[in-house]
Amino acid sequence: MRIVTFKRIQKYSQSYPDSDIPLRNWYKTTKESDWSCFADIKKTFNSVDSVGNDRFVFNIKGNDYRLIAIVIFASRKVYIRFIGTHSEYDKIKNCSTI
Repeated sequence: MRIVTFKRIQKYSQSYPDSDIPLRNWYKTTKESDWSCFADIKKTFNSVDSVGNDRFVFNIKGNDYRLIAIVIFASRKVYIRFIGTHSEYDKIKNCSTI
């Protein structure tokens, strides 16, 4: 998969250094994947949730952080839309529009 953009992970990791290795692991695993449907993502990340509108929520570092991404299966692209703590994630009213 092609991930847009790694800079978002780098920037977030500067503010939350303990998220750096788990986010890099997510990035590496996702980049090496070849997903064609939600079931494929679920095989890679068992705790992922689909929230509609091509958005998926990933638990990072044992659910300390959340990452929301748009996954476009046809073009094999993943757009990172949000990275935040669990409490920041809880404040989002509708994940499918982020």
